[in-house]
Amino acid sequence: METKTRKSDHIKICLENDVEYRKTNGFEKFEFEHNAIPELDFKDVDVSTRFLGKAFKAPIIIEAITGGSPESEKINKNLAKAAQELGIGMGVGSQRAALEHPEVEHTYKVRDVAPDIFLLGNIGGAQLEQWKNKANSLVEMINADALAIHLNTAQELAQKEGSRNFQNIIKNIKHVVDSGVSVVVKEVGCGISASSAMKLESVGVAAIDIAGAGGTSWIKVDHFRRQNGMHNFLEWGIPTADCLSQYKNKIKVPVIASGGIRNGLDVAKAIAMGASLAGLALPLLKPATKSSEAVKEKLEEMIRELRIAMLLVGAKNIEGLKKAKLVHV
Repeated sequence: METKTRKSDHIKICLENDVEYRKTNGFEKFEFEHNAIPELDFKDVDVSTRFLGKAFKAPIIIEAITGGSPESEKINKNLAKAAQELGIGMGVGSQRAALEHPEVEHTYKVRDVAPDIFLLGNIGGAQLEQWKNKANSLVEMINADALAIHLNTAQELAQKEGSRNFQNIIKNIKHVVDSGVSVVVKEVGCGISASSAMKLESVGVAAIDIAGAGGTSWIKVDHFRRQNGMHNFLEWGIPTADCLSQYKNKIKVPVIASGGIRNGLDVAKAIAMGASLAGLALPLLKPATKSSEAVKEKLEEMIRELRIAMLLVGAKNIEGLKKAKLVHV
């Protein structure tokens, strides 16, 4: 029952405490060149795109938040309903709890309210040694399009009950890829450097989710759970924009920029710097405890801001945004 209890703790802490980094996601260091003559009608700005063969009405994915605890079913359903209505993607939290306790599988299942969305399953890289042969089962459990494997070394170290063995992770990821599962590898807030991304690309992952510093610090979250001797590491991690800057001309697989994405301008900058999608989680947690409409309202505001940014740089569509001039300031 320990895994389920920890998930409940995480939700409560994220709702009640300041768990974000003091440092930023890094996007404030980049500015778009304003286009004073965009020659566009705002209603014609098209934010639709495709990711791993799936259509998205906007280049946004709801990052993994939860699953496996009593309150997580409502949260996941509200997130999924909003994603379905907006035509965007979503990931569920780690399905480890469902592997350990099959009776909580239902807390992850959202296809009844979101039959068409791009949906990601989830398992930890540190747990792959035990669960790597269950990868297909995790996808089938929730009828997912792909499986996210999360890398959370710093968070594991922040948990007194966390893993201390991080050997063979690349080997185990390759095992899952070779089993035929479409794999998206993500961090949980410390970022994935270009050198690490290249290792992941070399074993055939379908996409990389940066999940850089600047948003939620999971070291902080678990520091709130138990004073754990990690107080000097609360700001550990590579800002999201810095990871993206490293990736230029090096990484060929699609990239999701997450970690401190808080508005539509962040989304626009991420896309212009090479990301295929932008992801967010914490800003949607509190709305998800209320209703799918509350989640939808938050996301609609971000999409509106994305469209504003696109018009201001003269980009009619996402391909145009990728060509927009972004300068380091």
